[in-house]
Amino acid sequence: YVDTVGKVSIGVGRNLTDKGISSREAFDLLDHDVDEAVSDLAGSFPWFVGLDPVRQRVVVNMRFNLGPNRFRQFRRTLMAIGQGDYAKAAHQMLMSKWATQVKGRANRLSQMMVTGEGL
Repeated sequence: YVDTVGKVSIGVGRNLTDKGISSREAFDLLDHDVDEAVSDLAGSFPWFVGLDPVRQRVVVNMRFNLGPNRFRQFRRTLMAIGQGDYAKAAHQMLMSKWATQVKGRANRLSQMMVTGEGL
């Protein structure tokens, strides 16, 4: 939010404009956001816990990047993952507006989805 004197702030008055956050604080926020994404995925998509670690990483990455609402708009991708059709899921990922926005990330993640191997 922007405080009363025009400073960008978070939390309980943390002045990002003048003070910012440390690298450690940034990673703490990231850890929290990833934990939230994993919890959401595990609770919302029964197939998520059965994925191998690489494909779980792909799905978490997308959920983190897109947020919960936009992520859920990937209906064909999510259905394909749930059916174990990873090639179709990867194709659907690459056919999205998101793929044109994140470019290299989408290519890497779709390849990981197909192969189940990290890059």
